[in-house]
Amino acid sequence: MAEQNSPSAQANEQKQPNPQGNGGAAEPATQTLSEADTLRARLQATEQQRDEYRDLARQNRADFENYQKRAQRDLATERRFAQMPLAGDLLQALDNLERAIAAATQSGDKGALAQGVAMVHSQLLDALRRHGVTRMDPQGKPFDPNLHQAVMQQSTADHPPHTVVQVLEPGYMLHERVLRPARVVVSTQ
Repeated sequence: MAEQNSPSAQANEQKQPNPQGNGGAAEPATQTLSEADTLRARLQATEQQRDEYRDLARQNRADFENYQKRAQRDLATERRFAQMPLAGDLLQALDNLERAIAAATQSGDKGALAQGVAMVHSQLLDALRRHGVTRMDPQGKPFDPNLHQAVMQQSTADHPPHTVVQVLEPGYMLHERVLRPARVVVSTQ
């Protein structure tokens, strides 16, 4: 009988099933563990879903901020170059004024009409300059197909090959874009 009161004997008694078949006490404990495991799994899945939604929200926010910045840049660029068609049309009038001044100078006319045309020419150039239109001066510079339009080639010993020898029609830039390429004569060997 002393063996039955020992701690190992008591542990064996606890592990053995109830001979009367009353296992009701063990079932609620198992159910409670099962429910806790289910709740933990649901909590973990919910936390994972929350993290995914948070990451998606952050990504959408970053995409939207990038879109806003891109739209502002595009709008600023559009505003900056909005006067491009008007400036291009005014260049033809500017060319005609320059031809009139050249014709008056060639004929020796220094009258009021020639002076008036020269004044209008300088006023138009100033107005264009205020709005970002600048004249290119390619004379003696290397030929650049992005800035110049070669009309002719001329062999010359005075200039290295592919150099602008003569400007037939001046070119203009609007800020950093070519408004009209300069029409030029390019040297060859």
